[in-house]
Amino acid sequence: MESERLRFAPPSLQHQPLMLAAIIESQLELSQFLPWVSSALTEQESVASMKQAIDDFANYQNELRFSLFEKESDEFIGAIGLFIRDKSVPYFEIGYWLRTAYVGHGYITEAVNTIEHHTFVELDAERIEIRTDVNNDKSRAVAIRCGYQFEGIHYCDHRLPNGDLSDTAVYAKTR
Repeated sequence: MESERLRFAPPSLQHQPLMLAAIIESQLELSQFLPWVSSALTEQESVASMKQAIDDFANYQNELRFSLFEKESDEFIGAIGLFIRDKSVPYFEIGYWLRTAYVGHGYITEAVNTIEHHTFVELDAERIEIRTDVNNDKSRAVAIRCGYQFEGIHYCDHRLPNGDLSDTAVYAKTR
């Protein structure tokens, strides 16, 4: 899968060192809202996560994760995934993160639009969600820019990595 500036690659152990380096480089920003960051900072954890992603992708279960590469430089810049919420609908949730140096240049908006098209056309989705912490203004802005409808807030439904109780904003598109 490709977009104007991005190449989407299925999970591969070849990408694992690149992903680990990007997570370590961007951990201060990522760890504000993403609980998995603290457990993704070692070689062993990173390899295990990538092996799980490869298995999930091959078996069409849990999450279909793609590595994002900038086409011009072939630089690994982040990841985007489709969480399979209900195959019988089909219903998916998009999750994403970006290397700090690439934030603010429209890459995630481009990636969301591309994966959304793929999900509706190739996977025959009826519903796609983007869920984000209510205080993650950048992620909420992506959902709005991509035309997702704000459906509401789930109050006190998760803890942030720092332990604070927080709320989740839910955005969605349907066929």
